[in-house]
Amino acid sequence: MAAAGPSVFLLMVNGQVESAQFPEYDDLYCKYCFVYGQDWAPTAGLEEGISQITSKSQDVRQALVWNFPIDVTFKSTNPYGWPQIVLSVYGPDVFGNDVVRGYGAVHLPFSPGRHKRTIPMFVPESTSKLQKFTSWFMGRRPEYTDPKVVAQGEGREGENAEAETPKAAQLMPPFSSQ
Repeated sequence: MAAAGPSVFLLMVNGQVESAQFPEYDDLYCKYCFVYGQDWAPTAGLEEGISQITSKSQDVRQALVWNFPIDVTFKSTNPYGWPQIVLSVYGPDVFGNDVVRGYGAVHLPFSPGRHKRTIPMFVPESTSKLQKFTSWFMGRRPEYTDPKVVAQGEGREGENAEAETPKAAQLMPPFSSQ
């Protein structure tokens, strides 16, 4: 009799990053990536993506609409390290340089069905006035070299609470999975 191997389960995600509300910014684009544990492996779909640049809608909401599709399948033998989606939003500053306008992360839904997620966004800030002035003058705002650090605890040592200022206007991308 053959020994049974470990059983696996699949997590299939089919959805979209729908829209965002950043009233003070226009012409933004969105990037996504996934963070997951060691027992997880993507089996189909894209692990990373980048959207088109969108402008604010002309209605009262002034929403930035991407309708950015996401379709990915993961397999695992263990729910530990359940996948998270990390969103990074970028747009031009006054000098025309692409700078980060927000980071956010959320776990993928745990149950089957249609789900809508609102992801609060934040941007890292310089901790001193000299750093703030220098970063503004050089056109290089503080940002993570790897956005995946947003979903992880490690690698963020040394940041004080003031280094992450939640945006008053939060990204609101309904994330659907079916």
